[in-house]
Amino acid sequence: MDKTQGNDPTATGAWIFQGNPAWYDISRAVTEQDLLVWGVKQCSRQIARGDRVYIWASGPEGGVIARGVTLDDPSPRLLLADQYTLDSSRSQTGVGVEIRITDRCADRPFSRSMMLADRRLSGNSILTFPNATNYKLTPEQAGLLDRYFEGTYRNTAPAEEYQKAEALEAALPQLRCWLYAPGDNACMWDVFYTQGIMGMGWDAIGDFNRYGSKNAVREAMRRNIDPSKSYRNDGHAVWQFVRDMQPGDVVFVKKGLHRIIGRGVVESDYYWAGDRSEYRSCRKVRWTHRGEWDYPSGSGPRKTLTEITPYTELVRLLNGLFEENEDGGESRDIRTFPEYSREDFLKEVFLDENAYDELADLIRLKKNVILQGPPGVGKTFAARRLAYSLMNEINPDRVMVVQFHQSYSYEDFMLGYRPDGTGFSLSQGPFYRFCKDAEEDSDDTPYFFIIDEINRGNLSKIFGELLMLIEGDKRGQSLRPLYSDELFSVPKNVYIIGTMNTADRSLAIIDYALRRRFAFYEMTPALDCPGFLQKLEAAGSGKLKRLVETVKELNQDISGDDALGKGFCIGHSYFCPQGPADDRWVESVVKYELIPLLEEYWFDAPSKARQWSERLKGAVHD
Repeated sequence: MDKTQGNDPTATGAWIFQGNPAWYDISRAVTEQDLLVWGVKQCSRQIARGDRVYIWASGPEGGVIARGVTLDDPSPRLLLADQYTLDSSRSQTGVGVEIRITDRCADRPFSRSMMLADRRLSGNSILTFPNATNYKLTPEQAGLLDRYFEGTYRNTAPAEEYQKAEALEAALPQLRCWLYAPGDNACMWDVFYTQGIMGMGWDAIGDFNRYGSKNAVREAMRRNIDPSKSYRNDGHAVWQFVRDMQPGDVVFVKKGLHRIIGRGVVESDYYWAGDRSEYRSCRKVRWTHRGEWDYPSGSGPRKTLTEITPYTELVRLLNGLFEENEDGGESRDIRTFPEYSREDFLKEVFLDENAYDELADLIRLKKNVILQGPPGVGKTFAARRLAYSLMNEINPDRVMVVQFHQSYSYEDFMLGYRPDGTGFSLSQGPFYRFCKDAEEDSDDTPYFFIIDEINRGNLSKIFGELLMLIEGDKRGQSLRPLYSDELFSVPKNVYIIGTMNTADRSLAIIDYALRRRFAFYEMTPALDCPGFLQKLEAAGSGKLKRLVETVKELNQDISGDDALGKGFCIGHSYFCPQGPADDRWVESVVKYELIPLLEEYWFDAPSKARQWSERLKGAVHD
């Protein structure tokens, strides 16, 4: 059968093709036309005649609005050049395919939120990397979208509720930062600044879009430029320039290893400018600053393009070189944050409504709360979701998580002198910077600092003078911190949530000075909670049910043990699988998680540990 005659499930491939309604009137195009030409910047070598295509309109309200089939293989042609093009400056020659539209649903799109809600679809990269153009679908995912067009779609396998916050957070467009060299010794900077673009060389290998892997880029460079070089870094830079960089990213322009000469914001996808004499691989950029500044930390990398997003201190120092000016020099955060409510918290965390309200009131009143409990009750899991629910949105920019350990110090947490290559300089810790960020915001905009394993650190040593400043009634008051001449205060809109494992007997008792400044909220295993029981039923594993029943009896024994007590009970998160709850997974929980825990609990009573180990094994073996 000719695959171009319909949406055949045996087609060689299935794809989501994304378009931007700000550039192209997608809804009207798919409604009025049966044949469309569509650019394929990614995966052009994998897309083929007869593949299934689902048209996605980007944006917060976006989703799948049509389906069709490719009528030919990708090849160069004129793109964005019909009556539906809203920005004629984007018309260009590029790789594209012709699509025959077979079905439409622009009036009832398969939305982004619907995709997030179905765990069979929520892993697609359009949710985590929304600025590409083409996305591969598995046969199962394509089949689900086909059912939607046919009116038979049912979300019979909804995303696990406990994964919702992660899925929504991962789907947020990430604002990335880059260091970029405009030619050797910045020789192209004046041209690029004037033209509002950034470009890369290696023109001898042609349009970067034609390469499907980093190895393919490197091989082309060796073949067309210099066979004696590996092009390891250059190939990676090319790949990132095409695939990873996205509109909204911030670019810091460098000259050599020691100078910064500008900054800008990326405004377009990658394109091949065939009419240029050199540096034909381009992106449009809104250059916001031009000048000359010293590189803030010694010397920079030699590469043409380097992502520096993970180097938060370097990004902060680079941003500090540029003052906000009238032409909008500050980079703008283009993200919108998903809503997250009390009801969302209750779906993900196994607490009842009264317990949640009590906990929320406690942190509003005290400002500092420690969630304590035995292993596996979801303390860290609940802390971040509690913050989101009190902010009413999933905004990672207003939540910071650190983990204490025995080597953690005041200098790590607050302020301290650290080597900088030429000597020592004063370095700001995460809590200091977090408080400064919160201070610049409104007093009624909450910020949450989460300290995981708070009792693992030497708390008096770590907090120092902060022991007074974090008190609820001392917020806004100032003290002079160690190592600094400035006055520092903890803003009123900063809330601190700590987590503490009550079963860790290797740790000292919490310092009483700190204990007085925190409220302690006890979290217990939720093995009888309706939400957990519903999840357990949905897992459909008889072995898992038998294991949970056995653990309930085990917890009674642990609670009655004078050497242990309820703080050592086994929590429900041990029995919440990330994937299928098959027999192999259930047996691995017993063998590699529960039995070693019991051997630690009853190290001085090996016969008792052995007795319960055998009972747990018996629960999961037929």
